[in-house]
Amino acid sequence: MPGFELFGELERKEVNDVLDNGVLMRYGFDGMRKGHWKSKELETSLQQSFKTKHVQLVSSGTAAVSVALASAGVGAGDEVIMPVFTFVASFEAIMMLGAIPVLVDIDDTLAVDPKAVEAAITPKTKAVMVVQMCGSMGNMNAIQAVCDTHNLLLVEDACQAIGGTYNGKPLGSLGNLGCFSFDFVKTITCGEGGAVITNNKAYYTNADHYSDHGHDHIGHDRGAETHPFLGYNFRISELHAAVGLAQIKRLPEFLAIQKKNYTILREALSQIPEVIFRTVPEGGEESYAFLNFFLPDLDITRKVSEAFKQHGVDACFHYYDNNWHYIRKWDHLTNLKSLFPISEEVKKGLSYLKTKEFTQSDNYIARNISCLIKLSWTEEEVRIRAAKMVEIIKSVI
Repeated sequence: MPGFELFGELERKEVNDVLDNGVLMRYGFDGMRKGHWKSKELETSLQQSFKTKHVQLVSSGTAAVSVALASAGVGAGDEVIMPVFTFVASFEAIMMLGAIPVLVDIDDTLAVDPKAVEAAITPKTKAVMVVQMCGSMGNMNAIQAVCDTHNLLLVEDACQAIGGTYNGKPLGSLGNLGCFSFDFVKTITCGEGGAVITNNKAYYTNADHYSDHGHDHIGHDRGAETHPFLGYNFRISELHAAVGLAQIKRLPEFLAIQKKNYTILREALSQIPEVIFRTVPEGGEESYAFLNFFLPDLDITRKVSEAFKQHGVDACFHYYDNNWHYIRKWDHLTNLKSLFPISEEVKKGLSYLKTKEFTQSDNYIARNISCLIKLSWTEEEVRIRAAKMVEIIKSVI
């Protein structure tokens, strides 16, 4: 999802503005800034892009998830239902608050299965986190209905799906809170950075304070600000925000390129009967950051994945054998390998992972190949790549 492929003069201009005034911190130093407030400008741009009332920039997508949950009161002993297919940051962000990640199966959307969510709810459940992996979404109406029935928070981790929509609404804006990442390999990048979005004023105010040591940000004297509650440091810098400000202006350009390249590859693979594409719920439109498809079984998928690598088809991932994105390889979570003692409550809450099986998810992830859509390809390169992928899959099958 690399926006970094197309850095240009706009990014340089925004960064040079910051270097010119010398203020790298997003708060304070008003007199030195020469009118430049990159973080504030980026938050305003994100409000418009994501059609949301409030945006709080933070230091990473991981921080965004922790800040979002904390701002809504999720903490020690609370359970947060999340999918087994995600990035490790999702459960890390939950555990950082002393809360318990409850991992459940995915369905053919590659997002959390609403039926699995329903079955996992207990009196301790506080929130459901749907992770919009690889540029697309889960069955959002069904997931929202479960949350409404049980009075649960719906949090969207849309870090991999910037630009995707559901019923005309940007992913991330559907739940109570949405989370984004702007790290180096996202569709738009700040280098490092993230954002929490919400239409709830109280959650926004909490996120604003919590991400900056509890500062209330009232007035123009940072030293005189009060601290209504405890907070921590999840601030973004002005340099990072400057890069993001340029990149958000280019998001339509990036999405158009992704869609064009995605469409060429999908049309080519569509001629293979054994290739089944991931389900996108009715009303949904992917961000086209990845092309995801299923093959008949694990053996074929492994052979295709290996053949892709051998023949130079890069950036195609088989997550079943991946250390970062699927529970099968998360031994450090299952065995609770930590630098510091984990609370007994969290240990007890995660003990289910020792014996829990995720057969339904195994079936999908074992057969899935997820191919990154690059921005830097020429049309000729995409067509050559498509032909090569078709040839390899047919030869293996």
